[in-house]
Amino acid sequence: MFDIEKLDHVGIRVSDKDASLTFYKSLGFEMIQDVGFNEGHPILLRHTSSGDVINLLGVAAKSVKNILMDVSDKHAGVTHISYRVKSIESAKKHLDSIGIPLSGEMTTDRFKAIFIRDPDKTVIEFDEYTVVQAS
Repeated sequence: MFDIEKLDHVGIRVSDKDASLTFYKSLGFEMIQDVGFNEGHPILLRHTSSGDVINLLGVAAKSVKNILMDVSDKHAGVTHISYRVKSIESAKKHLDSIGIPLSGEMTTDRFKAIFIRDPDKTVIEFDEYTVVQAS
């Protein structure tokens, strides 16, 4: 057994560097460094409020569907990224103000969730817990 301190980053392969940078910056991510996107290395981004890091990797073939989420045959792999937010309503207002449509919503007795898609159709989930969760 070994100790994991925290999730370090999530890597997302993208097909359009500029569109993806614009999208993730609109969600509050700032560029740390472009380590060589055009050579297949990541662009490192950090969120201004949470400090979470994502890596945008290039260059993916342009697809119209997210194969992990949008086909009836389910494939192994990461299906989405989820962030905890203080307020779903605040998240909705911000997304609406920058023109990002919701691709879904869900409410249970424990949490509320909304879903969006990035330019390559990667699913991003935002959750507000109505029952206190451990950090």
